[in-house]
Amino acid sequence: MLPITERVLAPGVVLRAVRTKKFKTSMLGLTFLEPMAEETASLNALLPKVLRRGTQDHPDMEALSAALDELYGGGIEPIIRKKGEAQCIGFWGSFLDDAFVPEGSEILECAAALLGEIVLRPAGDGKSFLPDYVESEKANLVDKIRSEVNDKLQYSLSRLRERMCEGEAYGIGKLGSEEQARAITGEALYNRYRRVLETAPIYLYYCGSADTDRVEAAFRAAFADLPRTQRRPLPETLALAEPRGPVRRFEDRLDVTQGKLTMGFRIGGGFRNLEDAACLSLLNAVYGGSTNSKLFLNVREKLSLCYFASSSLAMSKGVLLVYSGVEFSNFQRAEDEILAQLEACRNGEITPEELEAARRSVVGSLRASLDAQGRLEEYWLNRFVTGTDFTPEQLAERVEQVTLEQLVAAARRIRLDSVYTLRGKEG
Repeated sequence: MLPITERVLAPGVVLRAVRTKKFKTSMLGLTFLEPMAEETASLNALLPKVLRRGTQDHPDMEALSAALDELYGGGIEPIIRKKGEAQCIGFWGSFLDDAFVPEGSEILECAAALLGEIVLRPAGDGKSFLPDYVESEKANLVDKIRSEVNDKLQYSLSRLRERMCEGEAYGIGKLGSEEQARAITGEALYNRYRRVLETAPIYLYYCGSADTDRVEAAFRAAFADLPRTQRRPLPETLALAEPRGPVRRFEDRLDVTQGKLTMGFRIGGGFRNLEDAACLSLLNAVYGGSTNSKLFLNVREKLSLCYFASSSLAMSKGVLLVYSGVEFSNFQRAEDEILAQLEACRNGEITPEELEAARRSVVGSLRASLDAQGRLEEYWLNRFVTGTDFTPEQLAERVEQVTLEQLVAAARRIRLDSVYTLRGKEG
């Protein structure tokens, strides 16, 4: 089991360090956790993009690239994510691990210092961002939001979340809206930056060969100028145990040749413990989250009702989403069969072969995450947001113990909330 250490560097500032010699690179990052809100989503999403454009010591991307080249070709990139109803904005960096550089070199300290510089000393006069950087990145953000419709599957899932969770923060896109993005001014963005810097909880992350004391010292030095203010608690996620009422149906019509059928289910509330996480992960794999699932083998392969049919879990939100590509004429048949496969799970109609194949899929995926730094960082960010601390190894061990009876009980709590279809303009 990888040694994991968590330390509180200041009120609301937490460092999680994963010590391993498995990788040739080390990974470090910083994440601000903001509650999802319509009025701030686009502002928050724009922040890391503008900050990455330059600092007071490295005022443009060319200068920043030169500084990264000096660190054996390292990289620091902005990242924007949504976890439950928390908007996670910040940076992750990848650098050659100190174990693989000449003795006496200190990549960790230099990399942390450069990350701190990007976050705390943006290019400008110290009272505002450079207008050119704001305007160009704002245009990029608007283009990114507008282009979301080009990926019809992701667009359909986004529309389902938006309509299903209307009035809930989960329905807000991680980039906000085009209207919000267009309205951003340099003054508003800088005010938001100062507000985030002073009030948002901060999650610092490191994965590499350095010992935790050294990692802590590097981050403390890099972020010594963080405001010493009272930070908000971590954003909480509202997880409804049941749909608000009868099944709701939504539809869009676009110029598409393949329909998209997406269905949103409430799974009986969010999870807060290891047992729930293991049971729901395994149930999702049985139902639609693997290539041996009921949706894949029956709805797609056996009945040929869908080009693809899968499911995914947002456990902290208490939501399960099913997504499929369907001929326009097969919408109702596909929906009926997707629900029939859920009913089979509720009735315990899961063969030993199906159960073991799903178990192998979940356990294999968890163990694979230990060999991929990006997935490992994502895993621990999820744990931080949900207030849980079980390791991938502990979760895999618990998945091995989940019984058929537990799966049936979990499946019986699942209720269909909303159905969204994306159809062609004609017919």
